[in-house]
Amino acid sequence: MAETTDAPNTKSMSIIVTKGTLDWAYPPFILATTAASLGVNVSMFFTFYGLTLLKKKLDLQISPLGKPDMAMPMMGMHMKMPNMVAMLPGVNAAATTMMKNLIKKKGVASIEELRDLAQEADIELIGCQMTLDLFEYQTSDLIDGIKLGGAATYMEKALRSDINLYI
Repeated sequence: MAETTDAPNTKSMSIIVTKGTLDWAYPPFILATTAASLGVNVSMFFTFYGLTLLKKKLDLQISPLGKPDMAMPMMGMHMKMPNMVAMLPGVNAAATTMMKNLIKKKGVASIEELRDLAQEADIELIGCQMTLDLFEYQTSDLIDGIKLGGAATYMEKALRSDINLYI
């Protein structure tokens, strides 16, 4: 990725990615790849549960627990699931399957595809070294082509960025 100082009119964006569920994986990758397609220099810093989005093998789940706004299209309407039902065993797996089916049916790119697109677009993907150590992940667990860094690495990017997003 080119540094933000390459051209005087070049915009830059940094995104800190803190969540690793299926529904929270889409916003940072969609915003990053869209910005990159518009010529914005983008860096993404993956920390805490967001670091799992850089793992080679993704097993992304979704949970309706604590998400009263989550309504899935079913039987011609949008059905909301009460929190009490979301606590039952198997509900996360069912919600994940429903969401993955909806994503496929609507032709939305998978997270793996968006992640590949991010790398092709020269988006800088930075994994948090502290999180790697904290959760005892190995660098071999992560995809190739990423950098590792800490809070100072993120701050260097954020302080020079025109746009900073926390997702």
